Amino acid sequence: MAGPKVWLDLDQQALDDAYTQAAYAPNRDQVLARFASNSEITRRRLGGPRRFSYGNSAVEGLDLYSAKNKDAPVAIFVHGGAWRGGEAKNYAFLAETFVDAGIHYVALDFINVLESKGDLMPMAEQVRRAIAWVYRNAAQWDGDPERLYLVSQSSGAHLAACALIDQERIKGALLSSGMYDLKPVRLSARNAYVKFTDEVEEALSPQRHLERIRCPVVVAYGTLETPEFQRQARDFAAALEKANKPVKLVVAEGYNHFELTETLANPYGPLGHAALELIRGGRP
Repeated sequence: MAGPKVWLDLDQQALDDAYTQAAYAPNRDQVLARFASNSEITRRRLGGPRRFSYGNSAVEGLDLYSAKNKDAPVAIFVHGGAWRGGEAKNYAFLAETFVDAGIHYVALDFINVLESKGDLMPMAEQVRRAIAWVYRNAAQWDGDPERLYLVSQSSGAHLAACALIDQERIKGALLSSGMYDLKPVRLSARNAYVKFTDEVEEALSPQRHLERIRCPVVVAYGTLETPEFQRQARDFAAALEKANKPVKLVVAEGYNHFELTETLANPYGPLGHAALELIRGGRP
């Protein structure tokens, strides 16, 4: 029997499930294992990345896979992992989509919320500082600092969206399967490991700061994702459109949360095509 409603038409168990990807993606572990194995294969083909530090702590680093052309645009990838995990090295498999298209690919590492004792603010701040570092240094490796684009998924899409409200350097962003208002997340089981406060909820809810988003945005989700991740994407895209911001909503039929990320490795896949279209055209 369903319990009392906690958020919209969801009781507590349904809301917890809606922010727990494994409840809707039973093949999660297999797909994540593919991320790692395909990244190793990619490194064999492209060679290892150049590693740079953008801050003083050990985790504040990024992997660069360079395109061959000069003054190339830069795709900065912000990984997900429920704010608790993820590493740049396991997203190398996405690099070829961009490098083959003449785009530098940068994958960020940053602290996770367990290491920050439940505080999301250091994660958001490190992502912002990494972007600023790329802007300052891109020209040294033939990147065009005036053509920086964010590509992101899951909790990384949340962090990327947070960066948009404080960054004027970004020319466009692909946000896949993210969270853009933290109120329902705060009510879910994620509250057990994230120290939500009113200040954190307000500051890190990009949907509440639309006036500060100044670049084209592509918002994406898969039809096999949780109902809340689908709703968050639809509501954010609708809010951007209502605010007269350039936005495109991509609905990927038949993909769950993890499978959708793999389509970034395919220039003809839902996310790969959307990312390249955005970077080449500058608008969604």
